[in-house]
Amino acid sequence: MINILKNIMWRELSPDAQRQFIDAQSTFTAWEAAVKEAAAVRGSMLWRQINEGEYLIRTTAASGAQTSLGPRSAETEKVFNRFVERKTMAQRRLAGLRTALERHQKMNRALYVGRAPKLLVDILTRLAKSGLSEHFVVIGTHALYAYEAAAGVFLDNDVTATQDIDLLWDTRKNRVSFITNIKRTEEPHFLGVLRKVDKTFRLVEGDPSKAINSDGFEVDILRREAHEGDPNPLQVTDHDDDFYAMQARRAGVLLNGPRMSQMIVATSGHMARTITISPTAFVKFKRWMADESPDRDTQKRTRDRMQADVIEQLIEERLPHLEKP
Repeated sequence: MINILKNIMWRELSPDAQRQFIDAQSTFTAWEAAVKEAAAVRGSMLWRQINEGEYLIRTTAASGAQTSLGPRSAETEKVFNRFVERKTMAQRRLAGLRTALERHQKMNRALYVGRAPKLLVDILTRLAKSGLSEHFVVIGTHALYAYEAAAGVFLDNDVTATQDIDLLWDTRKNRVSFITNIKRTEEPHFLGVLRKVDKTFRLVEGDPSKAINSDGFEVDILRREAHEGDPNPLQVTDHDDDFYAMQARRAGVLLNGPRMSQMIVATSGHMARTITISPTAFVKFKRWMADESPDRDTQKRTRDRMQADVIEQLIEERLPHLEKP
């Protein structure tokens, strides 16, 4: 079925593709839970002879630090056995779901379930693996892949075409934990995390809020306008060769507004979770950009209106459970 609204179109996924998406999403969600379960039992426990006694030692995976949990007793033996059992079960479950996920990736590709750019999915996957997902919200045109996935459609290419991803950095969150997670990736800065996805990413000369790769794809790091003692300018890390987050008008409204969490699928079949603003917030923001942003380019205003129109219609026809703006 093709729906037309002011020359804007979308196309429903085939019944087979819809069923595959639902099955893949269930497996992906279970895999995410299994990753968290496995993370909770990272590291190891062992018995160690100290002087004349035997003690239970817990070793952390991140730093290798060791902590004594007490001398051997019925209680510490229960702790040890419970840990080993949980770790074994978590590893088995994760391995099984990883295999199932690989099957779904192949089926996704065979049935044309997804069409998000592979680079977008790779970036989101890297952020999740690095523990950085909670610090960023995807805004701008790449948010559309979440909305179309939730609606079970493919939007027209004219609506989704773009060569940059806007990541809104939530500066309200703990910056120490953010930097700690980056260091765990063995990279000195956030740019290094991006280079794990594509080693050709470089900061744009004269605009350190952007990085661009050899194919011309840009990653923009945005932030809310400075207030309440926010440092300005604000660098993502303290490393000299790293992003400076650019202030964006009304970004604070987006940070304070409702969020949407949605699995998206790349053309390759790979899956990732995107955290973005709600479609209703997207419509309101795009209408503001089109009608009230004073220095907005005319062609961009036209595109803003087009995107607002189609997402408003998508909410009405395909996502009725969401509040219409």
